[in-house]
Amino acid sequence: MGLFSYGVAPVITIEDRLLKHLQAVIVAKLRRRENFAFNWDQEPGVGTDVTHENGSHGSVWISESSSLYFQYDGSPSMALNRAWLEDLMQAANTSTGLRAVPEPAARGV
Repeated sequence: MGLFSYGVAPVITIEDRLLKHLQAVIVAKLRRRENFAFNWDQEPGVGTDVTHENGSHGSVWISESSSLYFQYDGSPSMALNRAWLEDLMQAANTSTGLRAVPEPAARGV
């Protein structure tokens, strides 16, 4: 289980595979100087050290001035699923922002 830390927000625990894909999308958007919201609300594989009555949920605004830290428990090398990256990027480009979406099967080339 990996960790995602953002300023004063609580540490968000995220499964390593999902975190690796989120990191790729976050870095790509920041390289293009695109600000966006990152939201979580009881998605599978995502949680925080802060638990609310109805579960874990929250939102942070990510911009080029953000200080982000990604930490992994597992192997640093893993293949990325291009279809999942596309789905996550599509979510990040909406008005509701980036959030974990289920990993799809790899699409044909």
